[in-house]
Amino acid sequence: MPLAAIRERLPKFGGRRHGGGGTLPFAPFEWTIAGRYLRTRRKEGFVSVIALFSFLGIMLGVATLIIVLSVMNGFRKELLSKIVGINGHIFVAPIDRPLTDFADLSDRLGKVAGVHLALPMVEGQAFASSQFGGSGVLVRGVRADDLKKIPSVANTIRGGTLENFDAGGGVAIGKRLAESLGLQAGDTITLATPKGATTPFGTAPRIKSYNVAAVFEVGMSEFDGTFVYMPLSEAQAFFNRDGDVSVIEIFLDNADSVGEARGELELAAERPVLITDWRQRNRTFFSALEVERNVMFIILTLIVLVAALNIVSGLIMLVKDKSSDIAILRTMGATRGAIMRVFLITGASIGILGTLAGFVLGLVFSANLTVIQRTLFPGAWDPTVRFLSEIPSETNASEVVAVVLMSMVLSLLATLYPSWRAARLDPVQALRYG
Repeated sequence: MPLAAIRERLPKFGGRRHGGGGTLPFAPFEWTIAGRYLRTRRKEGFVSVIALFSFLGIMLGVATLIIVLSVMNGFRKELLSKIVGINGHIFVAPIDRPLTDFADLSDRLGKVAGVHLALPMVEGQAFASSQFGGSGVLVRGVRADDLKKIPSVANTIRGGTLENFDAGGGVAIGKRLAESLGLQAGDTITLATPKGATTPFGTAPRIKSYNVAAVFEVGMSEFDGTFVYMPLSEAQAFFNRDGDVSVIEIFLDNADSVGEARGELELAAERPVLITDWRQRNRTFFSALEVERNVMFIILTLIVLVAALNIVSGLIMLVKDKSSDIAILRTMGATRGAIMRVFLITGASIGILGTLAGFVLGLVFSANLTVIQRTLFPGAWDPTVRFLSEIPSETNASEVVAVVLMSMVLSLLATLYPSWRAARLDPVQALRYG
């Protein structure tokens, strides 16, 4: 067939012409050729293997990024809800005189906008023991009505009850502390503190036994193994507090609004007080968690980058293998832009399909992480070591979108150089060496 006739047939294969006489960008024939290059032929097996590994690398890299970011977000959310949920958001301590006016002060602070609960508390360290063992504990004296307003305690009772907590003179202990001491609701626990009665020979330790009124489970082993709640009046007597409290904990409706609430709380206090918040007390912990999250993101992004570089090597080998095809297409009238777009589509298809597959895999894995953990690794998650009882997962839509876009951009950038080389290929040399 004459070359002129072949050229006349090219637009019918490639699509309608534009004003310059060629085909429109990304015409059907460019997609058809790119699709043929993606399909495996026996003599191109090595190129197809590279393409397969590039696809798998991008898929696993994107999925891993989504899963790790979801787990890190879940860790932060769970730790924040447990650490802040049981410890309060803002802490009001005395400066010039003891908090003997804690009742009136708590009422004033509790009326500030955005405050959910103002909880006066006596806090001190003690040694808890039973006939089965002993352990250091943190004793907190609170009013029964206030304790019932702390969801992480009141909503996680695993034995006993908080009814008549003030009148009963009992204590509420964490589940892991109860397990380590071999106790359950109704048993007796002995508490000892060095801050006892003052005698002519010095301060004598105070030792007293209490009934275990309730057993709670916060879900964080650090708290479940150390916290003991007792009635406020009993804690004042146990720690020699002369009608005062050590701190007033403020629970806000929104944990992130501590900055706005501090000024109003200082005005409502109507006396000199020292105010700190959960961000100051846990700054090192959450900063380390954020640094770890950012480092993990960078490391796992390198997996996607390596997979994208595999696309480069695969396309370069494909261009060399298809040099004769490129020469024929150029001779038939295909422009340099058309040749570049053919290989751009070929390489980008690997990256985009791998990204979409990794996106689906990452979301499915993140949504079922707890089920997978319990099924495949039932005994691998030790809450005494990792603080939480199960692997948390919280998928952030904006982060997922950022990961997907980053992977697609890297995949597109990886195809530019090989596609440009293909477009710059001289038809005469390609036919000679192809």
